[in-house]
Amino acid sequence: MTVQSPTPFPHSAQPQEQVAFDRTELGLILGLYGQMVAAGEWRDYAVSFLRDRAVFCVFRVATENPLYRIEKTPKLRLRQGLYAVIGMEGQVLKRGHDLATVLRVLQRKLIRPVN
Repeated sequence: MTVQSPTPFPHSAQPQEQVAFDRTELGLILGLYGQMVAAGEWRDYAVSFLRDRAVFCVFRVATENPLYRIEKTPKLRLRQGLYAVIGMEGQVLKRGHDLATVLRVLQRKLIRPVN
């Protein structure tokens, strides 16, 4: 019986880069998500880590289009801001350099008049 070393997988010269939310960013986003779920506004979410951006999508029902997308795009950090909240039809609701400030546009939806 002969023992052969395993054949290594071919690898590219550079590993593929992808953008991701870090722990503090996810903490802010999931904190808001928990508040909105408790209020009955949101029901599901999806996270995508792409080469040029990280996207956190929020759904009212899992089978429909996302209500909001929270995007992190490092390419825009020196211009319009690293973070953006995008509505259902693609309109940019808020853009900026600080995630907590950008997420305030969605926290305002929690404030309702009491009957």
